[in-house]
Amino acid sequence: MKDKIHPDYHTIKIVMTDGTEYLTRSTWGKEGDTMNLDIDPTTHPAWTGGNQNLLDRGGRVTKFKSKFANLGI
Repeated sequence: MKDKIHPDYHTIKIVMTDGTEYLTRSTWGKEGDTMNLDIDPTTHPAWTGGNQNLLDRGGRVTKFKSKFANLGI
């Protein structure tokens, strides 16, 4: 590999929304920096199964549902 073309890879501290902390290696920030997360796997609806709202702009969701309503799924 070529020298001096890769970013600095160092240890940083991650703080989750519930206060849990852990160390990891990253190219973000500088050695010893702390990254405070606003959204993490303990709070994000994709992992927690939270309520999701579909925005039907221009009737696209309604059109899709009516088009595939007869598949019996």
